[in-house]
Amino acid sequence: MACEIKDKKRSGIINPIYNCQPAGAQFAGIGVKDCIPLVHGSQGCTMFVRLLFAQHFKENFDIASTSVHEESAVFGAVKRIEDGVDVLVKRYPHVRIIPIITTCSTETIGDDVEGAITKINRSLKASYPDRKVYLIPVHTPSYSGSHVSGYNAAVQAFISNLAKKGKPTGKLNVFTGWLNPGDVVEIKHYLEEMDVEGTVFMDTEDFDSPILPDKTITTFGNTTVEDFINSASAKGSIALCRYEGGSAAEFLKNEFDVPSIVGPTPIGIKNTDAFLKNITKLTGKPIPKSLVRERGRAIDGMVDLTHMFFADKKVAIYGDPDLVIGLAQFCLEVEMKPVLLLLGDDNPTYKNDPRLAEIKEKADFDMEVVLNADLWELERRLRDKEIELDLIMGHSKGRFVAIDYNIPMVRVGFPTFDRAGLYRHPIIGYNGALWLAETVANTLFTDMENKREKEWILNVW
Repeated sequence: MACEIKDKKRSGIINPIYNCQPAGAQFAGIGVKDCIPLVHGSQGCTMFVRLLFAQHFKENFDIASTSVHEESAVFGAVKRIEDGVDVLVKRYPHVRIIPIITTCSTETIGDDVEGAITKINRSLKASYPDRKVYLIPVHTPSYSGSHVSGYNAAVQAFISNLAKKGKPTGKLNVFTGWLNPGDVVEIKHYLEEMDVEGTVFMDTEDFDSPILPDKTITTFGNTTVEDFINSASAKGSIALCRYEGGSAAEFLKNEFDVPSIVGPTPIGIKNTDAFLKNITKLTGKPIPKSLVRERGRAIDGMVDLTHMFFADKKVAIYGDPDLVIGLAQFCLEVEMKPVLLLLGDDNPTYKNDPRLAEIKEKADFDMEVVLNADLWELERRLRDKEIELDLIMGHSKGRFVAIDYNIPMVRVGFPTFDRAGLYRHPIIGYNGALWLAETVANTLFTDMENKREKEWILNVW
């Protein structure tokens, strides 16, 4: 039995798992209050990303574009930044922060974003002496990395440009990574139960926005400029995702001596235990009995399903690295076998992730971890009958592989647009572990009934 970690052998990508770096930076930007990201590139770099967000959350988000065309691509597009900021500041009096997000075209032509910001700041100071607008450079060339590294770069850019040491706040910084509103609600629930005052970066709870009696809809992030400024004076930082926000926590540690703990992503029982213990370590607050009961309820629900339905089920998982690794650890907890993990960008550090080493030690079955992968890596193995699968876990872009090969699939990650309301349900924490277990079970139950494979068990278990 072996766990092999390797790179994809083919050149090129067929059916990509990930999106580009600017997409990740835009997601970080819309998680900030009074913020409109300005994407410095062609209009499509904004339009198609906004479409993905709208598909996933069923809501619209304000993202601006400098709309670089042929002339600007040849002669330089710095003037487009100046015009874009001017329009945003004039049209939106509430805007306080504008991240300027580069793309492949503007990185290739070498536009001096920092120089443009210096010039624009002088102009803003003269035109709006009583108004402070923060301009944040975010470099995300889309010919390298992915939305994972783009999100990470954006969060670090916000922190590194805004954080300032002041009086201790007593708060705990929590860097969520690319998680859903339901996960943010779960994080806040834990902080409240443990009587810990925390700041969530990025706070996307209100992406699940209500329609109010006056018929208004408010969809925006809740993380404020002051939150970034005060992050340097926090009691500590916890980053739930190593590759999405972890570098911001490390920056605060290195620059301002803010204690930080990176990971593990609290998916499953063991990882959630570690998350709560890390909160205790940084704040001194005990874990309350209410959360012990939540833990017990989750374990009880998982035990009801594990041995009879989950044991030895073979699973393929694809998506963001922290999510995939966390889901693989969850699978091992419930006796499923994650035989194939697909990580979809060119980050060479994935293979040295200590969590993969831990999984490798525990795996008593043949397992592959493919780096820089695409969905063809999954489809080819199924086509050539190299693997047999009982379940696929990943976002909606892999749905046709599941349909074509008649394999049940649990939608998880970004984007999930072919099932309703998944962004409302947490996958982290004890409640997330219970939701995952029951969702996997119900997906397998439906498959058993459709295929008439031992469906009679459902009458007697």
